[in-house]
Amino acid sequence: MSKHLYGDYSTPEKFLQCFMAGLIKRNPGEVEFHQAVKEVAESVVPFMFEHKEYFSNLILERMTEPDRSVTFRVCWEDDQGNVHVNRGYRVQFNNAIGPYKGGLRFHPSVNLSILKFLGFEQQFKNSLTTLPMGAGKGGSDFNPKGKSNREIMRFCQAYMTELSKHIGENMDVPAGDIGVGAREISYMFGQYKRINDNFVGVLTGKGISFGGSLIRTEATGFGTVYFTQHMLNHIGDSIKGKRCVISGSGNVAQYAAKKIIELGGKVVALSDSGGYILDEDGIDSEKLEYVIDLKTNKRGRIEEYAQKYGVPFIANKRPWEVKCDLAFPCATQNELELEDAQILVKNGVMLVAEGANMPSTIDAIHYFKEHKVLFAPAKAANAGGVAISGLEMTQNSMRISWTSEEVDQRLQDIMKSIHDQCLKYGKNGEVVDYLKGANIAGFVKVADAMLAYGVV
Repeated sequence: MSKHLYGDYSTPEKFLQCFMAGLIKRNPGEVEFHQAVKEVAESVVPFMFEHKEYFSNLILERMTEPDRSVTFRVCWEDDQGNVHVNRGYRVQFNNAIGPYKGGLRFHPSVNLSILKFLGFEQQFKNSLTTLPMGAGKGGSDFNPKGKSNREIMRFCQAYMTELSKHIGENMDVPAGDIGVGAREISYMFGQYKRINDNFVGVLTGKGISFGGSLIRTEATGFGTVYFTQHMLNHIGDSIKGKRCVISGSGNVAQYAAKKIIELGGKVVALSDSGGYILDEDGIDSEKLEYVIDLKTNKRGRIEEYAQKYGVPFIANKRPWEVKCDLAFPCATQNELELEDAQILVKNGVMLVAEGANMPSTIDAIHYFKEHKVLFAPAKAANAGGVAISGLEMTQNSMRISWTSEEVDQRLQDIMKSIHDQCLKYGKNGEVVDYLKGANIAGFVKVADAMLAYGVV
């Protein structure tokens, strides 16, 4: 293998270097997107050198270029009658294996780089679920914090008025993400229905009364823990008795904690942007219900937990300094850096499972690998949410609804299947590189579909 788009490269290392240089040149300043691509390419490029058809058809180049990126203006009025302008996005990345599928994020940090990284990752995550879903991502730099329900409603209606031109139940089916929960999905679904006079499953994460799926709220956190349990079972161990630290205290963190508690693990830390709480007695089911109410209904701060239960609150820090067996980064991207990884390893962590999207930096991932820490990448470990979104699409298409037990069993089966795929492509003797396994397994399905279509 030597001739390629950018020149003559004789080794995977040389190709990776030149490929990344070309990608950065075409996408200047999009550092999150660069990071996501590099993390995948480090695994996939050596595999491609053994399967030359992916090179000759420029599959990786095609997979790193979205089908389209739509940017639009969103104007809305606050409760005082003041007009505000935000920017809306939808990045439709790849529909080789199904309709575009991926969440909407409302947060001041949202920009094209973040949405492209999320959409790129979504290709592999959706592929791993085995469900027929392509990949997309969208959102806005709108900040729902501090806004009234009616302000959020007006923003969601304005956002959907434009977004509705670009989505459809067989074309692009968005879901929720950071800043977009059941309330926001409901407002947007209502607006879509109003505009199109058509009741179809164009969004997932809907309310149960109008087409939502049971356990969708719990799915990402539950799925992360199910995947972790499979990793531990593979080495003859389990979550029972393990000391666990979780970052975040939102949806994913809450239900990861719930499932860990059910399986006999001990959760000692949760966090938010203000800092983390440390409960050495363990967060039990009753305390967790308080957290769920605090964060979901009252929209309070995790510091209030410390005040209520008389435990320490460590301000402006992440919980990675806390000694633990299992670490679950469930907050946001790049929250676990090299220094954090070094502290975790020093304190004896045995497994890190990513509940958020790309929460670990590349340097941190490399450090875990060097020190033989089991590492569950987000595209595998947090695929439970989009898996249940896919099942919601199925239920909507069939005009049926499944019970909680049926949906949960399907989720468990999907997470086992993802684990099996990671073993297939990541096992080397007794050692399993879950990052490599997830990247290659996700890549192969999408790449083979693209090859079958020809040059499109």
